[in-house]
Formats: sequence, structure tokens, C-alpha cells
Amino acid sequence: MIGQLPISLNIGEIEYAINSDYRIGLILMVALSDPDLSSQEKAYILVKNLYCDEMPNELIGEAIKKATWYLDGGKEQKKQSYKVMDWEQDEAMIFASVNKIAGKEIRMVEYMHWWTFLGYFNEIGEGLYTNVLSIRQKKAKNKKLEKYERDFYNDNRSLIDLKTKISKEDQELKEKLLKLL
Repeated sequence: MIGQLPISLNIGEIEYAINSDYRIGLILMVALSDPDLSSQEKAYILVKNLYCDEMPNELIGEAIKKATWYLDGGKEQKKQSYKVMDWEQDEAMIFASVNKIAGKEIRMVEYMHWWTFLGYFNEIGEGLYTNVLSIRQKKAKNKKLEKYERDFYNDNRSLIDLKTKISKEDQELKEKLLKLL
């Protein structure tokens, strides 16, 4: 329906209430990109945190599909073959940009629907964050940076370069190998 913000999702012909606050959406987006979590753990976190009530195991698959649809803002999103943003690493830039669009400090509001947050997020205009994203996108596609972009990149590598997240297991293995060398 036009203009409606979902506060429940229909799964197996039953409406299941959801935790629709944007903070839950952000927590879930971070969890879904955590390399330390298995697919099963991510599914468990998704279902346990988004849905308010327990549901039968036979509905979990459908619940995950609907949850993904919900987190994608009600659209089927294509996965990019490259990553240009990280919710945790970009947190300060994201909130500064969203606050500018919203005209207020959104972390201070008691409740904001996830889709309202996504609407603000999608309206982020020119600024630091969009410059960072643009450079990341060009670098991911091996496109040449303009001189001003190269200069900005060279001055702000720690802001622009996405930190590689590896699992604790892989980190431990890496440390063991380094000790052997």
C-alpha cells in the first residue's frame, strides 16, 4: 500500500509483528556482514531480532526472505560484486549526512521506522560521504580518479579504504603463520 510503513510481515498467512525501529535495522545490517558469523547464526540473529514473536521452524525460510525484503526497503536488491560501504566504519559520516537530510539528530529520536531511515539515507546529497563512496566505487571498478579525487584519496586513505574484516579464526591462523616466519 502506498504510504504505509510495515510494522508486521505476513508469513504463512499470519501477521508477525516486527521491531521496525531503524536501530534494529542497523544492528541487523552489521550482523549480516560479520565474517565471524555462519549463515545459520546470521539467520538466527535476523529472525530473533526482527520478529517480536516466536514462529514455527517450517516458516523460518519464508521469514528470512521477508526480512531481507524488509531490510532492502521493500525492494528486491541485486548484490553488488564489490563493496563500497560499511555501516560500522562509515557510521559517523552516515549519521552526519542523514541528520542533515532529516534536519535533526536522529539518534536522539525515540523511534524512527527503518524505511524512514532508508529514505533519508537514499537522499544523501553531495558531501563528504558521497565523495568517499564515489572514490570507493571508481577504485572498485578500476576507473581512473580525477586529480582532485586522487589528492583527496591520498589525504584521506584511512577514511576511504574499507578495512578488511576477517574472522577471528582466520586472524588466529594468520598470526600463527606470521610467528612461523
